[in-house]
Amino acid sequence: VTITTRLLVSHLSGIRHYEKDIAKVKEEKEKANRALKLTKPHQDKEQKEGKGIEKTDSVKPRKEHESETKSRNSKPGRRDKEFEQEEYYLKEKFESVIESLKIFKNDPLFFKPGDQFLYSTYGFTLLSAVVERASGQKFTDYMLKMFRDLDMLSTVLDDNEAMIYNRARCYVYNKKGRLVNAPYVDNSYKWAGGGFLSSVGDLLKFGNALLYSYQISQFKTSIGKLLPGYLKPDTAAMIWTPVPKTEVSWDRDGKYAMAWAVVERKQEYGCCRQQRHYASHTGGAVGASSVLLILPEELDSEAAAAQPVAPPRGVIVTIICNMQSVSLNSTALKIAREFDKEKQTQ
Repeated sequence: VTITTRLLVSHLSGIRHYEKDIAKVKEEKEKANRALKLTKPHQDKEQKEGKGIEKTDSVKPRKEHESETKSRNSKPGRRDKEFEQEEYYLKEKFESVIESLKIFKNDPLFFKPGDQFLYSTYGFTLLSAVVERASGQKFTDYMLKMFRDLDMLSTVLDDNEAMIYNRARCYVYNKKGRLVNAPYVDNSYKWAGGGFLSSVGDLLKFGNALLYSYQISQFKTSIGKLLPGYLKPDTAAMIWTPVPKTEVSWDRDGKYAMAWAVVERKQEYGCCRQQRHYASHTGGAVGASSVLLILPEELDSEAAAAQPVAPPRGVIVTIICNMQSVSLNSTALKIAREFDKEKQTQ
């Protein structure tokens, strides 16, 4: 078979995630699909009865509290079950990304590359090896230089031995629902898929740099006065173009693109539900959760040309939480929409 970098970056390679048993992976997918089918009629019924999104605020706190309680008590759930995998808790120190390939390099592919979507951290481990060979540099050195270019000076390797100022302690709920310190792990086996530490400020800089690259071509009249983006506009647009056969666990309206989940702008009926275009990605690690969400301002070419304010234009939300298994995408999206409404009224 042939596995391309595009397949790797969109999780279509067939390389396994932490679960080695393909039968269990299929079973989990079937359960998730059945749950979605059961949820949708209930949602449709609520909408017909006039219990729309804006009218269920009084019910939401109770539901959110129930889900939080389930998480604390380690009840079955996709994210909780994922953290039951032994490979999440590796303590071995790997000296290079090439060396860490030994974890999965002899395992069979779960499907023919390009046929199905399966989120795979190890797919990104292989991708980091490709970057290393193509650049002629250690992957970690290559990334740290990129972070410096982006002015992300607080973004570093999650190296257990290094003294890192302001490094937060991480926490998990044990089986009794009590908050405890997260167990010791070494993330050197997956630098690309969860091995960096960052801050809210740095992630905002990253989001702004990407949004600037995405929007710069729309500001044609003032293009000579503006510096180029870190990425070419076509590259930024390609990264945020949904890829067929993909899916997103944290927003069913979205598709996976290139290392980003993307929800496209869509409205099927007048005066009815609208989907705003946004890109996001969540992060889950032992004792930590995060999200980075970018909601671009909707600009047509004429409006952009007349804008006195340069890009980036939109709302960027990032949340970093030093606790495991916290769902943050919906919270980030609500925050982004509130700021977007405020900007529109000004």
